[in-house]
Amino acid sequence: MTTENRKAALRGFALRVRRWDYTPLLLCWATAVFYAFFCLYIGIDPVGSSGYNTYTLQALAWRSGSYSLGQDYPWLELATYQGDWYVSFPPVPTIPLFFLTFLFGGATPDNLLVKLYLLAGCLSVYRMLRRARYDKLSAVGFTLFFSFASCLVALTTEGGVWYQAQMLAYALTCAAIACMFCRKITASLICYAFAVGCRPFNAIYGLPLLAQYAMLYRPFREKWQRAARQIVPGVLCGLLVAFFYGWYNYIRFGNPLEFGHNYLPEFSWQGGTQFSVAHIAQNLKSFVLRMPFALENGEWRLSHFGFCFLIANPVFILFLFWIAADLIRRRFTWTKAIIFFSCAVHLFLLLLHRTFGGFQFGARYTCDLLPYAALYLAQEGRVRRMLLPEKLLLVPALFFSLYGAASILL
Repeated sequence: MTTENRKAALRGFALRVRRWDYTPLLLCWATAVFYAFFCLYIGIDPVGSSGYNTYTLQALAWRSGSYSLGQDYPWLELATYQGDWYVSFPPVPTIPLFFLTFLFGGATPDNLLVKLYLLAGCLSVYRMLRRARYDKLSAVGFTLFFSFASCLVALTTEGGVWYQAQMLAYALTCAAIACMFCRKITASLICYAFAVGCRPFNAIYGLPLLAQYAMLYRPFREKWQRAARQIVPGVLCGLLVAFFYGWYNYIRFGNPLEFGHNYLPEFSWQGGTQFSVAHIAQNLKSFVLRMPFALENGEWRLSHFGFCFLIANPVFILFLFWIAADLIRRRFTWTKAIIFFSCAVHLFLLLLHRTFGGFQFGARYTCDLLPYAALYLAQEGRVRRMLLPEKLLLVPALFFSLYGAASILL
């Protein structure tokens, strides 16, 4: 290579470096700084272990060649079946902990994991919005709406078993949507399959993912064989993952669809019903109609057992406005209709659950619905920037989520 060619190559490399989007690095740095100060304020080790370490115990059992825990841990939600104790949650969150146990033993960094899951979801949303041609500042603003101006912050303060499952499901679902939007079909469907292994109702995301896939290949409708060939590897990988879920459930409980929740004492012999239409009325009262603050002993206090999910996750208020605006301006496409329909069905199924998350800030189960709003935002038809009302809502939403996450623990 001549001197002139080397100089040209260096100039080209320098130009590419200047054009790189460094915003994801800034988001990583800002997230690390935020949690360092926030966890110091609330008095929690940002990278420590959790006492609710069900997945770590499961990982250690796997390493010893066992599918059961072999003993009871009364403070954990364990399924009791044929005289043994099993993890009553879907298995995927155990996988990263399995590898971490080789480094940390039983003291896995659970508190750090939930924060990394939030960051992964955050970066996926940003990537999708940039691909949808939003400017950097608007993409960051909306990313903050989904990740930090919601119940998610409260789920990342401590790495308990419930929060690990929900945060990993959020990260994988956002990654699945972003990958589909970026035409990485196989990677999208693999992420989707693993997300279902964290939160089974996330299977509903398959419908909007297929709708987005159809939108990607809209210019090639006459070449449907090409479009079909693109999706086959991802479908086969997803079916393989689903097979292992069924096999794992079968060898533990004799039922490929049973992951253990029905064998919790509260649902097996104490008379409770996990899912029932009878739970809807109370859940609507608690998580749709209830206000955040209630008068207790003459003082106004934040409710620690749930309140209106629209207030806890204000992006859903924007979601409803986006839908209304699209209907009024006649740009409500069939893809948008599928996204909204899937979200509504998912919410209905969550409302069937008896507890909806228990002690919490807001309504933590509804965090499972956040990726629907992110995918809707990336659809065609709206301006590719953050509007003034959305900017005005972001700041109080951020402060309220931080206040709520801290108040739950202090």
